[in-house]
Amino acid sequence: MILQSIRQIKNIKFMDQKNIISLRNIKREFNLGDETIHALKGIDLDIHKNEYVALMGPSGSGKSTMMNILGCLDTPTSGTYVLNGKHVSEMQDDELAGIRNKEIGFVFQTFNLMPRTTALDNVALPMVYAGYSKSERNERATEVLTQVGLDDRMDHKPNQLSGGQRQRVAVARALVNKPSIILADEPTGNLDSKTSVEIMNLFNEIHANGNTVILVTHEEDIAAYAHRIIRLRDGLIESDTINQNIKK
Repeated sequence: MILQSIRQIKNIKFMDQKNIISLRNIKREFNLGDETIHALKGIDLDIHKNEYVALMGPSGSGKSTMMNILGCLDTPTSGTYVLNGKHVSEMQDDELAGIRNKEIGFVFQTFNLMPRTTALDNVALPMVYAGYSKSERNERATEVLTQVGLDDRMDHKPNQLSGGQRQRVAVARALVNKPSIILADEPTGNLDSKTSVEIMNLFNEIHANGNTVILVTHEEDIAAYAHRIIRLRDGLIESDTINQNIKK
């Protein structure tokens, strides 16, 4: 209880009410034999609620490490990460799992769908871990599948769907627990150009509905949909700019 009270006090002081993410001096090091790899070298970053951000950088820039820390899939070696008022950099693995399921909806390049499971059950899966009843899960999964335009594909399995439809299922799954943040890692990497535009238009709708969207990509034309573009290089933020030419 004392530790929880200390965290609450720190949260009030550290977290601007507009920020959904605040990083302070985030470092991540990996030991490879006798060598220490400095993947992140002291990142300071604030992301406001309902921002649409693209995170970019070449191979080795720290982009993937940054995404893993933002998504609570990894923890920093040092520094402070506050997510929606919670000091996640101080949490244990079981606490982080709860935060991931509640606060963050993930969309991956490879869709990560269960192959023998229907679209409806794939989308409802995060709600199983959150403890919802089957009727609640089905009702909410139906709602988000309809939102992404797949109300006529709910009983289809992934191998019965096109690449674009599978990514829509993945987006619906990301939305099902009403997360604070949608974190998308190369979401159009396995799609053709026409389908990519359709998926990016879907992200525009999600952002317009109030979600914070963080898009991790190496493609300039995909990053152009974001309102803010952050570029990493050698474990540091190289630039952080407002996109003056938002793609629609």
